[in-house]
Amino acid sequence: MYSAFELWKGIVVELQFNRMSITPIVVFNIVIWTFFTISYFYQFVYILKVWAKGNVVLPPAKKQHKYAFFIAAHNEEAVIGNLVRSILTQDYPKDLIDCFVVCDACTDNTHAEAEAAGAITWDRNDLARKGKSWVMDYGFNRILNKYGDKYEAFFVMDADNIIAPNYVKIMNQAFDAGYLVCTSYRNSKNFDSSWVSAAYALWFMREAKFLNNARMMSGTSCAISGSGWMVSSRIIKGMHGWDFHTLTEDIQFSTFCCANGIQIGYAPAEFFDEQPVTFSASWTQRMRWTKGFYQVFFSYNKDLLHGIRKGKFASYDMLMTIAPGMILTLLSAFVNASYLIIGTISHGFLATEGEIIMCVGSLVMTFLSMYVAFFLLAIITTISERSHIHANKRSRIFTNLFTFPIFMMTYIPITVAALFKKVEWVPTKHDIAVNFDQVMNEGGKA
Repeated sequence: MYSAFELWKGIVVELQFNRMSITPIVVFNIVIWTFFTISYFYQFVYILKVWAKGNVVLPPAKKQHKYAFFIAAHNEEAVIGNLVRSILTQDYPKDLIDCFVVCDACTDNTHAEAEAAGAITWDRNDLARKGKSWVMDYGFNRILNKYGDKYEAFFVMDADNIIAPNYVKIMNQAFDAGYLVCTSYRNSKNFDSSWVSAAYALWFMREAKFLNNARMMSGTSCAISGSGWMVSSRIIKGMHGWDFHTLTEDIQFSTFCCANGIQIGYAPAEFFDEQPVTFSASWTQRMRWTKGFYQVFFSYNKDLLHGIRKGKFASYDMLMTIAPGMILTLLSAFVNASYLIIGTISHGFLATEGEIIMCVGSLVMTFLSMYVAFFLLAIITTISERSHIHANKRSRIFTNLFTFPIFMMTYIPITVAALFKKVEWVPTKHDIAVNFDQVMNEGGKA
């Protein structure tokens, strides 16, 4: 084993041109480090902007618009009622909100629970076309055919969500300001269920506050994520339903909007999502997400590059969002590990001792820097969003600072596996039945 002093000495030696020429492995490591720094530096600027300016402020709405909430549900009897009730008891005129639930091949009492809570409820039993995107296509088409131009925009929620009482009021401000698509603040109703759910919750809070909030203040386009977003009925009518069917229809739609000049807005309207509790469930879900990101990247990268050439920063931001950055991390680790092994075996013939030490240092620094970066993000987000974290187990908030980086680094094997593995949509089980008041009272228990 090399000491920290020896690792640092090796790196310094490699970079001293007068003592040794710049070798390929040195050049490779410098290029990778420079590329990552330049590519993602703008996200550091986002953080500074948010710390300086806080939350985006929307102008008061001049009109209260008519909305339809759409929910795709598969065996969600435990949670669907709380969501529907949180929708229909909004601080907003009741005659301007309708709630639609499509029960997709349900074998439980989802239909009865949704209907009892006040939703307009339909059944769908198409086993050939599984997944949320196909349910959305069915539901939107049926709503348009039956109700025509009654609704000005649609909210898309997942059955496990609940929304804050002022959710529609705040989102209406963004829609009234002219945004045809708008996302919102995604919080968690089970932060302290496990180290996995805590990591999810922190990531989504960071995404809302330090990405979408910053994008909105910067005048660039945001990105929708899963649920808790709104789309103008004009867009749905133009598609004659829903036309995005990758494993991540949300990011596909976001990329489509970016490529076609539709600016996605952000409103600090809060909703609560149920996060996976076990690492196994998380692995399955994130495998689907990662595979979906690959699908979108390979389908839209040319459109985004075209936007970048035309000077559209939103295209660059979206490309960085969907690009498989973890692949470069793995490439760096693989190249340095290979050089280390081959150089050691050659006994100095193919690599000097200084180069070998540098490879060891590069491997250590690759993973150490990732951990530190995610650790700092965890600290920044936790401090900034501490009032939004609702947990009975207060210790979970502290321990999450240290486990969050580990959770994020597990994306490395997922990124590799998703390249080769066939991935299909699998429903996520939801059973944390809490209402808004219970979440605000330090969070619901699993």
